[in-house]
Amino acid sequence: MTLSVDSFNYIRRLVAEQSAIVLEDDKNYLVESRLMPLARREGFASLGQFVEKLESEHYHSLHRQVVEAMTTNETSFFRDFHPFEALRKFVVPDLIAKRAGARELTIWCAACSAGQEPYTLAMLLAEYFPQLASWKTRILATDLSSEMLARARAARYSQLEVNRGLPASFLIKYFRKDGSNWQLHDAVRRMVEFQTINLAAAWPPLPSADLVMIRNVLIYFGTDTKKEILGKVRRFLKPGGYLFLGAAETTFNLDDSFERIPLERATCYQVRKT
Repeated sequence: MTLSVDSFNYIRRLVAEQSAIVLEDDKNYLVESRLMPLARREGFASLGQFVEKLESEHYHSLHRQVVEAMTTNETSFFRDFHPFEALRKFVVPDLIAKRAGARELTIWCAACSAGQEPYTLAMLLAEYFPQLASWKTRILATDLSSEMLARARAARYSQLEVNRGLPASFLIKYFRKDGSNWQLHDAVRRMVEFQTINLAAAWPPLPSADLVMIRNVLIYFGTDTKKEILGKVRRFLKPGGYLFLGAAETTFNLDDSFERIPLERATCYQVRKT
């Protein structure tokens, strides 16, 4: 089921047009491994025939499934650990002090995949900041993939998934065993709302946010798209709010309006004061 150069280039264009994700010249193997299961499920004898079908039709649900298949959904609870320590020790206490008058806190987790990051935040708030229970606290989690959002809403995780980063005390306190899987308690699930958003396309109206998590996703975009996304984030981040990117990501040479804030072994960003 090897892809021809022309078929590979068609998939590259399709993915770039619909998601702005850039597939480099050496990603042929990745395209093949991600699309083979989809092609087989749809009854095609080869990837070439599958792509020919895509090329012959206007954009519809099958094209969308291809784009979603090419998105990277790597995630885990408390991923990289240090950003969540910074949130617990510095960022959330600072935001609580700043927003004490309004008693409102809004968090946006972009590219949330199967939901581990927003649920990590929900558990962190519940565990360490019980005073927020009387606040209007909103955690919005978004992703391009409808399949990932369905998994996130279900909040049902395998043993392997809960073993990756989730402290045993949190597993016992916030999950219940359900067969071979673990089901997150409804009280935590209700703290998070989910919505489909393509970061590279026009965004729907979003609430002004105190904290934005767009971690480990900008690396897949070209420079212009990165600048556009950071510009949008800057415009709706509340004064004194925080932006967290992935460890390999930065606003440097992309948006000079952001200032790098080191917090022990983590780094975040705030809009520079004018």
